[in-house]
Amino acid sequence: MSGGVFDPQGPIALQERNVIVLVVCIMLVVAIPMLILLYAFAWKYRAGNKKAKYDPEHVGNAWRQLVWWAIPAVIIVVIAIINWKSTHALAPTNAIASNNPPLTIQVVALQWKWLFIYPAQGIATVNYIQFPVNTPLHFELTADGPMSSFWIPQLGSQIYAMAAMQTQMNLEADTIGEYTGKDTEINGAGYAGMTFLAKSTSQADFNTWVASVQNSTSTHPALDMNTYNALAEPSQNNPPAYYSSYNKALYNAILIKYMAPMATGTVETSTTSTMPANMPGMQM
Repeated sequence: MSGGVFDPQGPIALQERNVIVLVVCIMLVVAIPMLILLYAFAWKYRAGNKKAKYDPEHVGNAWRQLVWWAIPAVIIVVIAIINWKSTHALAPTNAIASNNPPLTIQVVALQWKWLFIYPAQGIATVNYIQFPVNTPLHFELTADGPMSSFWIPQLGSQIYAMAAMQTQMNLEADTIGEYTGKDTEINGAGYAGMTFLAKSTSQADFNTWVASVQNSTSTHPALDMNTYNALAEPSQNNPPAYYSSYNKALYNAILIKYMAPMATGTVETSTTSTMPANMPGMQM
């Protein structure tokens, strides 16, 4: 179970794992006796057992039927209450309480790769994110291509990234380590290779990594609009890539690309491109 939903490495994933285990245990209250009775009835009423009473005219006892229906009905109500509460408590948009300020990462789902933008740090990456441990992560997600579903199983939750829309999700890692992120929405030929590495480190190591990306301009070029348009072309199994800086208008330009598409079908190259503040349907 290492590396999956039953190996949580963050508070959201831990709570989700606990809900799954709790609900399954409650359902087993009915499932286990039913399985036992299934084999017991099959054995008792087998063709070779001449002592079994055959009574095709038997009419069920009203109290027995009441109990048989009441038990699963109560269990369904209990599970419904648990799911209702946990759904609202673990909503992806809920902020995570912490003494550390949240780190915002903008996510763009491309064909078939993930682009990550760090607004505060001024850098961008492809198929790789790094973040400090015990720090809330605030993801803002959109897409420049088919709908994708963003998921880091060991940190919890998943949420869709869709063109012309922005979704949000909050996660946190409470352990230093590396986790696999993936797309869970089948979206074309490169779906299977649309994975990324999520790495949780100390704050000092995160700061060192950010500085190394910012200062390595020779190996990590700037992500300007022309570079982005080339990056957005469909490609598969892309290795991690890093950009020492990016055009500040990029994310907003991607958001409005399919609301007011350009004749060329590419992201506007103007650095003054901004997202209309009153545009309906921008968030969900």
